[in-house]
Order: sequence, then structure tokens, then C-alpha cells
Amino acid sequence: MWIQTFAGIGYLFGSISPIIKSSLNYNQKQIARLGVAKDLGDSVGFLAGTLCEILPLWAALLVGAIQNFIGYGWVWLIVTGRTFPLPLWAMCILIFVGTNGETYFNTAALVSCVQNFPKSRGPVVGILKGFAGLGGAILTQIYAVIHSPDHASLIFMIAVGPAMVIIALIICLLLASYLMGVMLVEDLIDVSHNVVIIFTAILFILLIIPIVIPISLSFSQEPRVAAEEALLLSESQKQDPENSEHDDGHEVIVSEVEEEKPKEVDLLPALERQKRIAQLQVKLAQAAAEGAVRIKRRRGPHRADFWLMFFSLLLGSGSGLTVIDNLGQMSQSLGSNNTHVFVSLISIWNFLGRIGGGYFSEIIVRDNAYPRHAAIAVAQVVMAFGHFFFAMGWPGAMYIGTLLVGLGYGAHWAIVPAAASELFGLKNFGALYNFLTLANPAGSLVFSGVIASSIYDWEAEKQAQQHNDGQLNLASVLTSFLNMDEPLKCEGAICFFLTSLIMSGLCIIAAVLSMILVYCTKTVYAQMYGKSRT
Repeated sequence: MWIQTFAGIGYLFGSISPIIKSSLNYNQKQIARLGVAKDLGDSVGFLAGTLCEILPLWAALLVGAIQNFIGYGWVWLIVTGRTFPLPLWAMCILIFVGTNGETYFNTAALVSCVQNFPKSRGPVVGILKGFAGLGGAILTQIYAVIHSPDHASLIFMIAVGPAMVIIALIICLLLASYLMGVMLVEDLIDVSHNVVIIFTAILFILLIIPIVIPISLSFSQEPRVAAEEALLLSESQKQDPENSEHDDGHEVIVSEVEEEKPKEVDLLPALERQKRIAQLQVKLAQAAAEGAVRIKRRRGPHRADFWLMFFSLLLGSGSGLTVIDNLGQMSQSLGSNNTHVFVSLISIWNFLGRIGGGYFSEIIVRDNAYPRHAAIAVAQVVMAFGHFFFAMGWPGAMYIGTLLVGLGYGAHWAIVPAAASELFGLKNFGALYNFLTLANPAGSLVFSGVIASSIYDWEAEKQAQQHNDGQLNLASVLTSFLNMDEPLKCEGAICFFLTSLIMSGLCIIAAVLSMILVYCTKTVYAQMYGKSRT
């Protein structure tokens, strides 16, 4: 959860962009290009997914921390004048590299926790992604406590914070807690020398534990295997005796080995657990060759199911990110100057959507053996109503709209990773997850960068033309001659009326795609979870 908190540093770009703009004399178009680089860095995680399959997770986390430190650290040096400025394309690369460190945090945390808690994927993913959604608000609050007059120090905190947390969490969290307790006890209580010796002995025990655990597991490997074989045979004998009258042997589904494995296997490290499951499958195949059991292959998902998932995510999540990116202009067009209030609100609803979406989808899957994407369809319909409220511009529409869109957007990132791990397995989950995250910048690029911005500028130009129609004065002539026009601003619900209606329609289409995916994967989920209900 601590790691995931720093996987949300991309949400702080709106807070650091003003100081970058003023320090480097950038215009709004140049800042927008940095924003695109940030979105790409936050979503392009193929390298992170590959490295998480090759390297141990702590090494992948360290790579992400180094990228984050170099990217944002260099930006901080440039903004504070400690090094020479770079051209815009080089700044885009630095922002991309720094933000891309998030993908390592996301991938490592999700892959490890989905493997360690395979029967609680929905809640686990929801909690982790929820902390990523809250990351920006948490870091902003920490920065507010520091109360530094230098706004560039926030960039320094973004550069240094993740590296500090990753290293501290990997190496010495438990040890530091123990030492703090010991020092407090020794400071508050007059302890004898023997007690100090005991404390020191416990300290050495804590230092030795990381070595003792793998050694003990290696020595206790054979008894565990024997117990697993016994349990596998007992499970094969639990088949319906009526079926045995018609078949020469028992019928076993190979992929159910993952679900029916002994509880002790869940306590093993991920690589060791996969090795044990593979051994069970080999023994099952040998039993099938001898005629003891008959292997039945489970129907798996098709490639089309993955693309249904991707485009449903693109339409739903992309429309939500469009609101997040344009929330400042949306609130200003409706006459509100407290844009930070709505930014904070949608972050909170985003967090609650991720938590609630994970638990809600888990109920659908575990209690009803129904596809998890049914929950996504519900979230997308909720988002459609939220966009409709934005379009109408009624009193309180900003509050209701941020509530509905925030909840629905957050639910996407709790449910989709869990569903992908169920349908396509854990072997290449890191790569699959990072490919799915490309739906975010792809949707934002089209919906926000093309549709929303074009309609906003068009409405703003219409209002400016109506305002200046028939009015010609010396000031307007000089302004046009000197090319000093201020950025066009649009006022009223009309600014995002058409955009919000389009986003609402896209969410409905996304819900339809999700329900098609539900129909296509009903058999898969019934095979995976139907047995656990009986």
C-alpha cells in the first residue's frame, strides 16, 4: 500500500506544472505536451511487465525508483536553476522517464499480491489501486505540512520520496520498528544489562530470519510433496460414483489444480508455488496415462475476449480521464472558482470506486459464479449518468457528476486487472496489465485532446465573436496587431454540453461491450467458481 501511494505521482502534475511554466517561460501548449509525456510514461509499461517476469520484484521496484529519481530529480535541478535548461523535447523525455517509474510500482505490487492472494483478487486489487488513486492527495497533504515557500520543493519530494519508500520498505521496516521500540523502552525504563542483552539477541534473530525461512522451506520440501500427493489422490476419489459407472476412470479438470491445491502451497513464494502446481499437474498427467483419471480441458477465453475488454476499458476509462483532465475548465465554465475542491472530491470518489468495485465484483464472482465484467457494466452505466449531469449543468451538477464519474472510473482499475488475471492467467499478467493501461492515454488523446478541446475552443470562439460583434475600438485593434490575445474562455453549461453527451453515449457503448464479454465468458467463470459454490 505504501508503494502504491507513490504510484499515483502522475496526479500531481497539475500541482507542479505552474512552477515549471513560470520558471521556464513555457506557454500552455508546451505544458500540454509535457502532460502528454506524463500520460504516456504512466501507461507504457511493457518494459516493467517484462522485467517483473525476469527479475525479482525488489529489483524491479529498485529500477522504478531509479527512473523516478533521475527523471524528476533532473527536472527539479533545471527548475531551480542548478543546471542548464534543456529543450522541450528533452524535458518531455525526463517527465516520461520519471513518471514511467510508476509502472514498476504498479506492476510489482499487483503481480505479487494477485499471486499471493489468488482467492481475493477483487478486494486486493481494489485496495492497491485505491491507494494509487489517493497518492496525489496524500503527497499534497504531506507537502502542506512541510509548508515550504519554494514550490519547486514539491518536485524534489516527488523525485526523492518513492526511492526512500522503496528502499526503506525493502530493507529495514521491521528492523527499524523494533529498534525504535527498544530505544523507547531503554529511554523510559531503567533496564538492566541482561535485558539489553536479550534485546540484542532478538535483534540478531530478526536479522537471521530472512536466511532461516528459505533454508527451512528447502529442508521441509519432501514432506510437503508427500502431503500434496495424498491430497491429490483423495480429491480424485471424491468424484461422483455414478459417473464412474459410465467412465473407466475419474474425470479431472487440469486447470482446477490451481484452485484445489493444498493450503500450505499458498504460503510458499510465488516461484516455488508455481513449481509445486506444475509438479501436481505432471503427476495428474501420469495418473491419466495409467488410466486412473481422465483429464478434461477447461474452455478458455478467446483473443476476441481480450479485445472486448480493451475497448470497453478504452471507452469507459477514457471518458472518465477526460473529465479528470478538464475538471478545472468544467468547474470554471459553471461559475466556480474553487477548482481544487472538485479535484480533491473526484480523487476521493476515485479511491472509493476502486475499493467498492473490487468488493462488489468479488461478490458477483464468488457468490454467483458470474463474470466479473458485469460489475464493469454497472460502473459504466453509472458514469453515463454522471456525464449526463455534467451536460445539463443543473445546480449541484458538478458535485453529483464528480461523484458518479469518480466512482465509475475508479471501479475500472479494480475490476479489469482482476478479470484479466482470471481469464488469461498469471504467467504474463504483468505484460497484459501494462498493455491494458494503454487504454487510458489512447482514450484521453482522442476524447480530451481532440473532441473536448475542439468543442471547447469552438464554443469559446463563438462567445468571443458574439461579445465583440459590432464593437471596434483602439484597444482591440492594438491587441490584434501585437498578437497579444488572451486564451479564449468559455462560460456556461454549453461549453461541455456536447462533449458530455458524447462521453455519456460512449459509456453506454462500453457497457454493451462489457455485457457481450460477460456472455462470452459465462462458461469460463462457471467452471472456475461454480464448483466452489456446491
